[in-house]
Amino acid sequence: MPSGSSTPSGSDSKRQRVLPVPKTVAGLRTFEPDSSIVSDIIPSPNYGERNKGRQPDMIVLHYTGMPDVEGALARLCTAGTEVSAHYVVLEDGRIVQCVPETKRAWHAGVSSWAGEDDINSCSIGIEIINRGHDWGYPEYPLRQIAAVIALCRGIMLRRKVPAHRVLGHSDVAPARKKDPGEKFPWHSLANSGVGHWVTPAPIVRGEKLMLGTISDAVLSMQQALARYGYGVPLNGKYDAATMEVVTAFQRHFRPARLDGVADHSTLSTLQALLASLPSDATTVAK
Repeated sequence: MPSGSSTPSGSDSKRQRVLPVPKTVAGLRTFEPDSSIVSDIIPSPNYGERNKGRQPDMIVLHYTGMPDVEGALARLCTAGTEVSAHYVVLEDGRIVQCVPETKRAWHAGVSSWAGEDDINSCSIGIEIINRGHDWGYPEYPLRQIAAVIALCRGIMLRRKVPAHRVLGHSDVAPARKKDPGEKFPWHSLANSGVGHWVTPAPIVRGEKLMLGTISDAVLSMQQALARYGYGVPLNGKYDAATMEVVTAFQRHFRPARLDGVADHSTLSTLQALLASLPSDATTVAK
């Protein structure tokens, strides 16, 4: 079974460094990995039981948003931080498992999707090593993205996760989070069967819905966002909460411009996504 300090052999050892195992995990009980592509087990004490026996049917992708892998693993695997994830994907493509899939990792925080507000109980959380917006936000290496795709595909098969329920942290917590961010290549994942995607509609001049607008058109847009799954007010007012949701939608599905303004491109892309959802997809607003 893989250990937290395993060292690769052969030529890869010149490129890969030994993982920094936090001292706090020394006495923790290890477990069998759920995926055959896991390279290391670094157990985290930060988990619990899934509420009411809820089985995970969602994957939530995050970036770590910390300067280095050492700090990220320490935070995820140290008791008292109240943060964890099932998996961590390193920049070189190695995959660490910290919490068994049967358990409820603490990765989503206050969040909601498609009417559910205990996202931790219904999801598998994957942290992707990336410094994030506060530390320069680098591009995701191709090797890392390939590992994320392989990991997600396995989870989707094991847990029967539909493609449209592979989401970003910013989707389920738009008021608080930006990760995995606008540089994350959702289109590449979708090309491999991971996640839901349509080609974004082109950005053109035209009428827009924006902060301060009060109209039936705003209510219609809010209802469309809610049907897709976003937690958004249904009041016909383009308020700050609505703008945050629109920005989160753009960050995932129309990353060419992140301004929180519902232009033709944003609205058309949203309608195309709704039209391409499977008929049995859970919807919220009518």
